[in-house]
Amino acid sequence: MAERITHHGGCHCGAVRWEVDAAIDEVISCNCSICTMRGSLLAFAPAADFRLLSGAEKLKDYRFARKRIAHLFCTDCGQESFGRGAKPDGSEMVAINIRCIDDVDLDAHPVRRFDGRSL
Repeated sequence: MAERITHHGGCHCGAVRWEVDAAIDEVISCNCSICTMRGSLLAFAPAADFRLLSGAEKLKDYRFARKRIAHLFCTDCGQESFGRGAKPDGSEMVAINIRCIDDVDLDAHPVRRFDGRSL
């Protein structure tokens, strides 16, 4: 089990910066159209454990299909480093693209496939 620590990350150009307190172990590789095109590897955390440090004014919200997930990307570099949504119980969560965590070791996180294309 991964240890809960504060992870720092952001977009490619550095305009958007954030931190999240999370124990990231397994990550999700979703096959929906946007995750496939972006190559996202996702970890999830309660919204209360996520802090946007800079770049709120650079974020653009894109929603598709059921329009439940706010895919937030930087208007300068186009990178989606995180998104916002809700769990099935209605509690707010943040989906972190772990590829956007500073100095992440991708090989340290087992990947679970998720069939988002079928939703």
